[in-house]
Amino acid sequence: MQLSSNPFEWLGEALGTLVRLVVDSLAWVFDVLSGASSAFVDGFSRALGVDSNIFTVVAVIIGLLLIYAGVRSLLRRQFVGAVIWLLFGLWLLSALIR
Repeated sequence: MQLSSNPFEWLGEALGTLVRLVVDSLAWVFDVLSGASSAFVDGFSRALGVDSNIFTVVAVIIGLLLIYAGVRSLLRRQFVGAVIWLLFGLWLLSALIR
């Protein structure tokens, strides 16, 4: 760092250092979150025995939501709807899981 007689140059350098610190900190946080989410999806897909691409994970989530809808229908005593939702959910999950 060079000593300057202009106070605005010092202020600009201090502000630039602060902005650089914030940007580097945010980049580190997002890198950590990206690694954690990637590891979670890999572990999730490995435990289920499915591929770890986004379409398979979305299909698993949709299958779980269909089963959830079936259980809700069952609790409301709508047995025909419950059977349909549960069969669709189980069919989708059984098609995905090896």
